[in-house]
Amino acid sequence: MAKAQNDYFGLSRIVSIILAIIPITAWICGLVTRFQEGKIVAGIIRIFLGGWILWILDLIFMIVNGKIFRLLNI
Repeated sequence: MAKAQNDYFGLSRIVSIILAIIPITAWICGLVTRFQEGKIVAGIIRIFLGGWILWILDLIFMIVNGKIFRLLNI
């Protein structure tokens, strides 16, 4: 059975949730994750709109399904 792919560099879900709780690390990890996926436009949007709303959404999505919120999949 293959291991489930999680956001935040494939770290365990608990470590990813801990990183998502801290706003600065959540913003940086979310930005790096989007650029690693090759989603340049989504990464740029995270730079300019990566404030409190995306942080809260990332935290909720990370707790619920282990992935960050994806506003755009471009």
